[in-house]
Amino acid sequence: MIHAGQYSAITHYLKAVKAVNSDDTQKVLAQMRKTPVNDFFAKNGQIREDGRMVHDMYLFQVKKPSESKAPWDYYHVRATIPGAEAFQPLSASRCPLIKKS
Repeated sequence: MIHAGQYSAITHYLKAVKAVNSDDTQKVLAQMRKTPVNDFFAKNGQIREDGRMVHDMYLFQVKKPSESKAPWDYYHVRATIPGAEAFQPLSASRCPLIKKS
């Protein structure tokens, strides 16, 4: 899981570098924030102002051995939790990058 998340993040970064044709931090970050993350790791992902990547999360149930039909067929997806519900809201962020009024 950790490796998959890192691969997703690095791929998103490299796509942003290519899109802006630069490695300038502010340009790349702006591109990353405006580009949704939809890959094998995350669906409906968005990088917020506080740097948190918010994306859908899943509730899985492990299958009984008799329910498994192929190698790596171990889980039932029981629910999809939208990112807005799965992560702390931006309004509750304590990140110093967020300007609160």
